Amino acid sequence: MSLSRQHEMHKRRFSRNLGLGLVLAAFVALVFGLTVAKVSNEDFALPTGEEAS
Repeated sequence: MSLSRQHEMHKRRFSRNLGLGLVLAAFVALVFGLTVAKVSNEDFALPTGEEAS
């Protein structure tokens, strides 16, 4: 009896976890990209004391 044999359930679970991990990584990359795009906008500037008054 070999201990290295995997049951089909483990193969399906691994593929499901891999897919979910890729979707999560894509979501994180999307949020990071949107954040960088918003902050690096040329119109973005912190208000100075003269403009706030």
